[in-house]
Amino acid sequence: MEIFLQIIIGVVVIVAVSVGGWVLNTWLKMKHGYPLETHGQAIYPKAGDEAMERIKLLTTENGQLRAELGAMKDRLVNVERIVTDDSHRLTQEIESLRMPKN
Repeated sequence: MEIFLQIIIGVVVIVAVSVGGWVLNTWLKMKHGYPLETHGQAIYPKAGDEAMERIKLLTTENGQLRAELGAMKDRLVNVERIVTDDSHRLTQEIESLRMPKN
């Protein structure tokens, strides 16, 4: 009888820890904005007009930032070229720019 009681207590502890872990996991997902799922389907609100507008704005901003990043990369390539070129060649290029073109 005593072994049976220990087995029951062990099963109850395992079930309690499992349910507690599930509750904690669900709470953490909700707190940090992760989707809750039931049978593989997310439970957050459907994409409404406001959400779609926000997605469009973020997509536009993302495109602008990517274009700006491309321009910055081009500038960086020129700065790296200037820094790594030998000074004699750089001086010649500057002097050729100063001379008036005919």
